[in-house]
Amino acid sequence: MLIAGPTASGKSALAMEIAARDGRVVVNADALQVYACWRVLSARPSVEEETALPHALYGHIGCDQPYSVGHWMREVAPLLQRPVVIVGGTGLYFSALTEGLVDIPPTDPAVRLAGDLRLAADGVAALLAEIDPVTASRIDCRNPARVQRAWEVQTATGRGLAAWQDMTGPALLPRAQAEAIVMQARVDWLDTRIAHRFRQMIDQGALDEVRALLPHWDPARASAKAIGAPELIAHLRGETDLETAIAAATLASRRYAKRQRTWFRSRMKSWRTIARP
Repeated sequence: MLIAGPTASGKSALAMEIAARDGRVVVNADALQVYACWRVLSARPSVEEETALPHALYGHIGCDQPYSVGHWMREVAPLLQRPVVIVGGTGLYFSALTEGLVDIPPTDPAVRLAGDLRLAADGVAALLAEIDPVTASRIDCRNPARVQRAWEVQTATGRGLAAWQDMTGPALLPRAQAEAIVMQARVDWLDTRIAHRFRQMIDQGALDEVRALLPHWDPARASAKAIGAPELIAHLRGETDLETAIAAATLASRRYAKRQRTWFRSRMKSWRTIARP
């Protein structure tokens, strides 16, 4: 079973309910919940929840390690031999699982660094201008990470990301063979939950999680993409007060949820929809 949904939509609770009922393993499909450093900030299941039910691919990666959809696919493959409920908000993981994943060569660190520097100096538009038109028509051009990834692939391989995608291999779990659910929610309902949950995260120790990484903070790391982490880093460095950081992080979460909803609408049209509330 597959369960996708935007942040704070209640998908994890549903997955655990189904896992408890059917004797399934709860498998993570969230790109940030793989990191050991982000239990609170990524809304990972609690220690008690992970103890009560079998969970997989949660919190098993160090904060300084790279992790991609390719890593996730290699790790999820053997788990499919057991009854599972795969749950998360990273649409790319679900698309790769049910539609197949292209085998793009690893990006040289020097190219990634060049992309980081170009993005910081010239912005998204500069990278987008150098991406082939077919790729540009397929990616979310408002998402800097997606644009930079496409730029890196084209720079490193001389071939556009779209061309690589057209060479996609077979799916590990074809959509027709899986029960697939995507959760939807009213924007106002979800925005309220996002704001409430981020304040809960602060109460539960999110600031301490970020403080632990402050001496070694590197915004180029994949783990640094955790929603709220850059804003709380800014607060801990004395660049902003806590309320301003919370407001900025909440806004970032809402924007992320909007991008998730857009992905789900465009890429998961055949999935069964559950409306919340």
